[in-house]
Amino acid sequence: MQIKNRRTSFKVITVVGARPQFVKAAALSPSLRATKMIDEIIVHTGQHFDHSMSDIFFHEMNIPAPTVNLGVGGGTHGQNTGRMIEGLEKVFLEHKPDGVLVYGDTDSTLAASIAASKLGLYLAHVEAGLRSFRRAMPEEINRVLTDHVSDVLYAPSAHAVELLAKEGISGEKVVNAGDVMFDVVNRFSSVAKNSSNVLERLCLHPQGYNLLTLHRKENVDDPEILRRVLDVIGVSRQPTVFLVHPRTAKMLDHFEINVSPLIQLVEPVGYIDMIRLIQNCSVVLTDSGGLQKEAYFLGRPCITLRDETEWTELVDVGANILVGTDPIKIEKAVESMISLNSVPYGIYGQGNAADLISQDLLMRLKKFGEN
Repeated sequence: MQIKNRRTSFKVITVVGARPQFVKAAALSPSLRATKMIDEIIVHTGQHFDHSMSDIFFHEMNIPAPTVNLGVGGGTHGQNTGRMIEGLEKVFLEHKPDGVLVYGDTDSTLAASIAASKLGLYLAHVEAGLRSFRRAMPEEINRVLTDHVSDVLYAPSAHAVELLAKEGISGEKVVNAGDVMFDVVNRFSSVAKNSSNVLERLCLHPQGYNLLTLHRKENVDDPEILRRVLDVIGVSRQPTVFLVHPRTAKMLDHFEINVSPLIQLVEPVGYIDMIRLIQNCSVVLTDSGGLQKEAYFLGRPCITLRDETEWTELVDVGANILVGTDPIKIEKAVESMISLNSVPYGIYGQGNAADLISQDLLMRLKKFGEN
């Protein structure tokens, strides 16, 4: 009788490229390595290449340094995605991984998914099943295509599982794992409370300011939209801390937009300072996907400056409100959400998503290797 040799380790390439993915990797990478059977190689596409949007997260959150940095960034969606596919294919052929792991819905995610699926590599998608139902969003295309080529889909909520089933993706390949960002917030919230001095540096008082981020093309590349959003936020009854994305800073200069003295312009901060700012603000205003959830996990109400969201369950429970860029809606939402004392809790698992995913992925890689 011939006995098959049992594998003692599996090589997984994790592809990241943007801030939300660095945060998620801070939860999952330690759990993957803790299995003692998964050798993880982190590949950074370079999609976010600015220090304030990239390097600081690896240092601050103790994420292993990327083995490879493709240095792709600064082009159009098509240019970046094409260059990433080419670069990632070379990396996959060189390192011969047993599996590829991707997060979320960025161009880096789509590029890795295409490269991995064409090479027949086992593909795992963390944060699967999200839908904004707006195909004009590049992220929507990225997440839909990635879900349909993935071998295992780790959904953050029961709602995400339901959306996948409506598209014919169901069964054992779909796992309601909870949200790894919940793991990260739980891990770093006390650290932020005890070690961050960002409130003192910016002369802020708890619950005495609003927190704003803007970066999406449709919001910051149109001077009329950018001006009207900042004008209405600038007359709020309390000051606003505006964390200015590099793209947005460029547009503010290009359009020569002057902001209200009640809006404090601040360069992007690291994760620890960001958590501290969210913990102590009155309300979050953002067009970011990840920040909507971070606000929820930290019990702060959120106003989303978009007409849709992939986190529809947060709108359903009243923790989040969609206002687009309509000044009247923004003004009313700020007034109503500032007075919201607490938000509902418990949609995205129990805070153990990383361990659940790492153990499940290891089991699947063992089975895949036997075929």
